[in-house]
Amino acid sequence: MPSRRPLRGRRIAVVAADGFEAAELFVPLRALKRAGATVDVVSLRRGRIRGMNLHLPARRIGVDTTVGEADPGEYDGLLLPGGFINPDLLRQSAAAREFVRGFAAGNRPVVTLCHGPWVLASAGLLEGRTLTSWPGIRDDVVNAGATWLDQEVVRDGNLTTSRGPQDLAAFVPAMLEAFAGTTPAPATPVRGSGSDPQRDAPPGVAFAALRWSPKPSLAAVVGVGLALAGGRAWRDSAPRRRGPR
Repeated sequence: MPSRRPLRGRRIAVVAADGFEAAELFVPLRALKRAGATVDVVSLRRGRIRGMNLHLPARRIGVDTTVGEADPGEYDGLLLPGGFINPDLLRQSAAAREFVRGFAAGNRPVVTLCHGPWVLASAGLLEGRTLTSWPGIRDDVVNAGATWLDQEVVRDGNLTTSRGPQDLAAFVPAMLEAFAGTTPAPATPVRGSGSDPQRDAPPGVAFAALRWSPKPSLAAVVGVGLALAGGRAWRDSAPRRRGPR
């Protein structure tokens, strides 16, 4: 009988920043813990980072350590959730890019979905790989040298990818299998030659969520105004670099 806790003794790093897609972190996190894994949330800063439900704020999660402090060699696998904001912040961090490269160098499992492959592209890890992602970043993935497939889950060696929250039912078992495996899985067969074409329309899940958008509260409007004013004041007070004489 297979173990009901196949990841007992495994340590997984979940790399995320503010703006992570809540379902893409919390659903896999719960599955990993139920499977017996020890999970650390690794981020750009300490404290608590904010999740999102597409365009709406969601719950926060505490950070265990930062990408600058963590050692990829201490982990058995990496999970990169998506969202619109989270991977955009991560891909701009040299420490985050280097942390992710550590898993590729050790050929340890890397599991990601939605916009998560943006981080892999910026880390220079997609050349020659086969994967999927949120359809909207298909061209980014292809331009980074990868073959893109419009499938719910794609396996290519140590890399497991999925399109987004609509595919979580297939993604979670594939994630657990990837982290439990002792050897990388073979690549998902490529249909025909090259990448699948870009879609003709965005996924319906995006339209369905964006049909309803609450009006901003007075507190939110004031908060944005204060943030903009604070940024302008900081720029005005910062010492200006003198040009050459």
